[in-house]
Amino acid sequence: MFKRVIYLVVLVFTTAVFGQNYAKHTVAKGETIQSIAQKYKVTPYDIYKLNPDSKNGIQPSSVLLIPKSVQVAPKPISVASTKEKTHEVVVGDTKYSIAKSYGISVSDLEKLNPDIKDNLPLGFKVKLSSVIQSQQQSVSKPKPVVATPFNHEVVAGDTKYSIAKKYGISVEDLEKQNPEIKDNLPLGFQLKIDTRTTSIPVTEDLKPHAKAINLLEYTVKSGETLFSLTHLFNLSEASLIGLNPTLKDGVKEGMVLKVPANLSFAKETKNSLRDLSKTITAQKKKQLVMFLPFNASKIQNDSVTSVSERLKKDKFLNMTLDFYSGALMAIDSAKVLGMNVDIKIFDSEETKNTTTALSVISSASFAETDAVIGPFYQVNVERVAAALESQNIPVISPLSKDDGKSYKNLYQSTPQNDDIRKAMFDYMHSKNGNIIGVIDPKKLAVKQYIQDFQKDVKIVGLSDKGGFVADSIKKYLVKDKLNYVVLVSEKTGTIFTATNAMISAMKDYQVQLVILEPNETLDFEEIDLKRLTKLKMAYPSASKDNDTEEAQQFEMAYKKKNRIFPNQYAVRGFDLTFDTLLRLSQDKPLQESLDNDATEQVESKFDYAKKLSGGYANNGIYILYYDEDLTIKQAE
Repeated sequence: MFKRVIYLVVLVFTTAVFGQNYAKHTVAKGETIQSIAQKYKVTPYDIYKLNPDSKNGIQPSSVLLIPKSVQVAPKPISVASTKEKTHEVVVGDTKYSIAKSYGISVSDLEKLNPDIKDNLPLGFKVKLSSVIQSQQQSVSKPKPVVATPFNHEVVAGDTKYSIAKKYGISVEDLEKQNPEIKDNLPLGFQLKIDTRTTSIPVTEDLKPHAKAINLLEYTVKSGETLFSLTHLFNLSEASLIGLNPTLKDGVKEGMVLKVPANLSFAKETKNSLRDLSKTITAQKKKQLVMFLPFNASKIQNDSVTSVSERLKKDKFLNMTLDFYSGALMAIDSAKVLGMNVDIKIFDSEETKNTTTALSVISSASFAETDAVIGPFYQVNVERVAAALESQNIPVISPLSKDDGKSYKNLYQSTPQNDDIRKAMFDYMHSKNGNIIGVIDPKKLAVKQYIQDFQKDVKIVGLSDKGGFVADSIKKYLVKDKLNYVVLVSEKTGTIFTATNAMISAMKDYQVQLVILEPNETLDFEEIDLKRLTKLKMAYPSASKDNDTEEAQQFEMAYKKKNRIFPNQYAVRGFDLTFDTLLRLSQDKPLQESLDNDATEQVESKFDYAKKLSGGYANNGIYILYYDEDLTIKQAE
């Protein structure tokens, strides 16, 4: 019965997707998301929603799904009628969406409304009349916009409960979207509010954590030096001394050092990624168990909501089905390659705090199980790891970025936020770069991270109002080094001024722009893509676009089977499942392969390293950059 339910869900899912009203667009050379959005009279967000992978860049000849826009007949606005013209901010409004709806630029909107330069409070009356009058043109009535993430500034009297209630989300969702507020709610803090999500573990933006650093103690052994310790803990000398000031006087046997608990031990650098498909052996059959949250009982017991209606609303179920469809592709590929593996798939029946996976473990024998993938939620995968720890069965967390309890058999396959950020700094240090930081005062967590762990970064001073002062970068530039400018700001003005200063300095210095996390402001029309490519903007990422022949074959095979191109969760389902199956099919124990072999599949790298607190983290992180030919390349 369970299998019949899954197949029914998959069938309805496919039908629902293809009932959408969209067009197909083949990307031409030189096109960007912004130019394509303008062509079809939709927003970049509309395109990203149907094509999630396009956030990482688009390639010529790739096919995008474009929602067919609803054209609104232009309604002329006379000069007289615009005297007191305003727009009241509602949930989902952004400066970009408002400006686009009224046919004006964001910069003009900000000039007329200086109070909204830093935020866009709900209910605020945005002035429009002067701009529209000066343009003396007809504009369209603003059309409804899809809800997008927005900010809420904490004011006196605000509580987490009152804010969550105001926007129709739970306190848990609010804390999930803003991990910095778990312990307090500081006045003036800019909360990120996303009314579209419901605590799905993989939909969090890459936001830094402002919580206190979790530290472990390490006793220095005989013969260890400052150099060997920095190598062991994969920390810079400045960071280790910052946590342990007594090291300035030298390293002594028996010293007790403080080190971050979530860091992984450094491993010997691998010469190259291993292609495990070349070393498959038809040995004793191995068994892989997958716990996937179909929550089939909810579908069966819901006499009110149809399956198709549930699919329209249940993002968690859609994500599960996408991941499952990719996993099925991996299982098919394993059969073609002759892997001797038995796969068992169980419905983990998950909520954020419960799962039936533990009942399955207690009622079924796992004596023949060699590896487990899932469940999805971090707390549930930790419970499964705890239940199987005594049997030393590797449990692989498929999607969660959370850093929770550590178990010796738990493998985090998704790189964590702190590790992704650290990888970018490690890369800049490996190039002997001069690192300069332009940090928005409101980005407290990033600034704290840099002060704690990247003490060699030179922080550019900002004005009293938090604005970037032109030429303030120049005094930190060095002639004989590549100067990396780490820009952490979502303010259009700051981005313009900082990048202008960098471009101006390029005639005398080597300069490259760096960001540490996705930045929506950079997707707006006001920020020209050529500006970013000229500065070869670099950023760290847990995945990358792959245009190899093998990746294209996977994409076309998936489309042929599912009648749609794979999204990020489908690719993730394939990558993780296929990688695990390959490791199970080697002439050595799985744990030895997980510990020693770095691999790469369609979009992801898997390079597991032991964590100081126990368990393993995936350090397979890419450093990517915008090249001047308008493509995204991997840095060497």
